[in-house]
Amino acid sequence: MKKNKIYTAGDNNPKSRSDCFVSFEIKNSGGIIIDLKSKVDSLYGNSIIKLCKEELTFFGIKNAVLKISDTGALEFTIAARVEAAVKKAIQTDKEFLLNILDENKYSTEKEQFRFSRLYLPGNSPKMMLNAGVHKPNGIILDLEDSVAPSKKQEARFLVRNALRSIDFYGAERMVRINQLPAGLEDLKFVVPHYVNLILIPKCETAEQIKQVDKEIKNQRKIHEFDYPIYYMPILESALGIENAFEIASASENVVATAIGLEDFTADLGVKRTKEGKESLYARMRMVNACKAAGIQPIDSVFSDVGDEDGLRETVTESKSLGFEGIGCIHPRQIHPIHESFAPDKPEIEKAKKIVRAFNDAKEKDLGVISIGTKMIDPPVVKRAEKVIRLALDLNLLSKTWLEETE
Repeated sequence: MKKNKIYTAGDNNPKSRSDCFVSFEIKNSGGIIIDLKSKVDSLYGNSIIKLCKEELTFFGIKNAVLKISDTGALEFTIAARVEAAVKKAIQTDKEFLLNILDENKYSTEKEQFRFSRLYLPGNSPKMMLNAGVHKPNGIILDLEDSVAPSKKQEARFLVRNALRSIDFYGAERMVRINQLPAGLEDLKFVVPHYVNLILIPKCETAEQIKQVDKEIKNQRKIHEFDYPIYYMPILESALGIENAFEIASASENVVATAIGLEDFTADLGVKRTKEGKESLYARMRMVNACKAAGIQPIDSVFSDVGDEDGLRETVTESKSLGFEGIGCIHPRQIHPIHESFAPDKPEIEKAKKIVRAFNDAKEKDLGVISIGTKMIDPPVVKRAEKVIRLALDLNLLSKTWLEETE
């Protein structure tokens, strides 16, 4: 226990929202002194002080000064900031955990829509609060590139608490850990708290997937949970692309791989362009590997928030190449992504004709399927069936469509 030294955590910018900055100093005597400056002191000051006293008592702190500058932080943020500061001063394995929301105790499926995944900085609580309202398929709490190196440890506490305390309205709750080996430590903070999927950045070998598998199995034994946790490795280098199939098939928990084009083009020593000629081989290599492994290929983030037309064009191209999702960094990108990945009316009508023809041929015990004078091969039927399933799941087609007249 380190005395008479001040430890800090949080955001010290007075213009920030939904966050706080704490300073913590252990004393030799004097009991617990809490100095709170808050915009909501008159409404919530007493409850904030009560929370902080409970937390300090939980960690065995008897004499200390805790100063809090609050800009509207919720309980999960305050608790995370205080814990981060306290653990800079003392050595303990104890965790101060707020009650987990019942709404957050859900699992996701290996095969489900992952059209959109919204990245949120793991050390910025204000961006997390209403993210689920926008209905992305997945919400990523990012511990990697969006978090400054000096704030990585603080972000771990915040992301852990967010997984327990924020209602993400059914979105697949994802965490992007840091590049291994640091990411293995991140897992200890998130996997016991109903995370659904782990993104593994800068993945280059199947061995890295096996390391994640091993650590999660270890956490299962310690914390005794049995819900599934899936993986989405991100391929961001030439070596990662060359090992795409080995990575995609390294574990039954790998449900998708994503490509990170900023780092990939940097690794090649070329500039990323809108046309994407420099990355076409890599994208197709990864798509092929995913299809061979039976998982989903996910395209890179579209970073120009203001270019909706460009986003729609990119998604249309991605879809034509076989991708089944794309990353986004702003809620306004979610709707265009979902619309563009969904089958359009001509696609649905064509698929209906093919499936009807297939069913008709099956009933008549015909070996050949045709529409008019055109022969229909089994792969075409399989693709049409996939379009029908997608249209049904997205409520773009009546569940009784087969019974309806054309």
